[in-house]
Amino acid sequence: MQALMKWIPAIDWIRNYRKEDLNGDIVAGITVAMMLIPQAMSYALLAGLPPYIGLYASVLPLIIYAIFGTSRQLAVGPVAMVALLVSSGVGALAGGDMNQYIALAVLLSLMVGAIQFGMGAFRLGFLTNFMSHPVISGFTSAAALIIGFSQLKHIVGLKLPRTENIAETVWLTLQQTADINMTALIIGVGGIVLLLLLKKYAPKAPGAMISVVLSTLAVYFFNLDVSVVGEVPAGFPEFAAPAISAKALTDLLPIAITISFVGFLESIAVAKKIAAEKRYEIDANKELVGLGLANVVGSFFKAMPVTGGFSRTAVNNNAGANTGLAAIITAVLIGISLLFLTPLFYHIPKAILGSIIMVAVFGLIDVEEVKHLWKVKKDDLGMLAFTFFATLILGVKTGIFLAVGVSMVWFVIKTTRPHFAVLGQLPDSKAYRNIKRHTAAETTPGVLAIRFDAQFYYGNVSFLKDTLKREEANMESPLKAVVLDASAINQLDSSADTALHELLRDFRERHIEIYFANVKGPVMDVMKRSGFAQKLGESHFYMTVHDAMSAARSKVA
Repeated sequence: MQALMKWIPAIDWIRNYRKEDLNGDIVAGITVAMMLIPQAMSYALLAGLPPYIGLYASVLPLIIYAIFGTSRQLAVGPVAMVALLVSSGVGALAGGDMNQYIALAVLLSLMVGAIQFGMGAFRLGFLTNFMSHPVISGFTSAAALIIGFSQLKHIVGLKLPRTENIAETVWLTLQQTADINMTALIIGVGGIVLLLLLKKYAPKAPGAMISVVLSTLAVYFFNLDVSVVGEVPAGFPEFAAPAISAKALTDLLPIAITISFVGFLESIAVAKKIAAEKRYEIDANKELVGLGLANVVGSFFKAMPVTGGFSRTAVNNNAGANTGLAAIITAVLIGISLLFLTPLFYHIPKAILGSIIMVAVFGLIDVEEVKHLWKVKKDDLGMLAFTFFATLILGVKTGIFLAVGVSMVWFVIKTTRPHFAVLGQLPDSKAYRNIKRHTAAETTPGVLAIRFDAQFYYGNVSFLKDTLKREEANMESPLKAVVLDASAINQLDSSADTALHELLRDFRERHIEIYFANVKGPVMDVMKRSGFAQKLGESHFYMTVHDAMSAARSKVA
């Protein structure tokens, strides 16, 4: 049973299901279903797909994730960010053929699922850590603006070309102001106002469903001249393998990788946040497996790619979801809607679906993070700004690759040029601190005490050597001894070890001694295996900076 639970996390909550959890799961399942039906159609529309494809993605993928995922509150389904990526990746390949567009989107689901499942199976969840939070925030905020303005065509009732250029969208709209469908504009703007009011004064109300119902009734009874969803096929799509070709796989691979990462990042971020509040653990690799299987299974039933959504997960949690049963209830209700209620979807105006997307995504614009980084870390704010404007100007697909690249470059820069501190002794104590932060700290003439706050590896070898030379040049007295505080050094590779041998040789040729303090076990093991520890001598290693400085002072004296 333990081995089975390792692969099927749902066994745990099924075995330990409590009667008192049922009410919360039922309420949450119904609430999220009322929210997901209009959202699923909206996000399918955003992806350039028929609205019913979003509903197909809201049945089996939810059940599969509930069985194989580790979050008990995560609400899986179509989301705005992934929908926009589908649009940007598939739009240029389909050539205006909707059947081809759907086929490519379904194949994309299979590819995303396979990539995520493979990452989870090979325990590669850590790779997503290369995207820092400021970079994610910058990308998300820019993408939210692009998504929001992409819905302008539905709000104003104009046929605008598919583009991620906000300026172009606004300019083309202004050029056609005389052709704006005022009825669509009233419905769209009215929907935005209604959703914002409900969000503020009745946050638990299913705002999306309320706005859809009211606008649909208005279109039906008053025969309003606006673009509507149209006929939605009743029932479930037939089981069918996605159409696969070598060219399609090659063309879709970059966007499939992008969606795999972005979708997982969006999902794991909100899942971990709620799991921390509920005091249980999220397994990143099992999450990848769960999301991967949800997408793979969904692709055999004509579903677009799915992931966990911020807003729906928050609603699911607030409505009382305790286990994956809530997601299963949501899926069953949407399945019932597909079987029996599709005629009711015919008169849903596209303008109201556009307003739902606008309100949802503009909430992703992270102004608070900008304020926070302005106070705390302006370097990270620069990263956020770069990613934001790069995504806004170059588009979502290019933006996300730049975001990953910039994150990795920034990581390399910070590790190759780590923080260091020249140490001085605090008066009447054995403590040594950074002389730039503690003006009372006193240095010893002829002794350079220094601490490097990073692993010592091939990437920062030159930085260490250059720093030692620079600090020696700044000393008022001739250098006689160097004390290296190694308390922050967790790793020593072969290049760094070679550099230590070179430093030792150079210093001894100049009759300068070198002492180490606080060397950690794994680092000392490397020093011993390479012979550096023996060459330096046991008398040059100390447990504290104070003891190492005492030895260095005796050398100077």
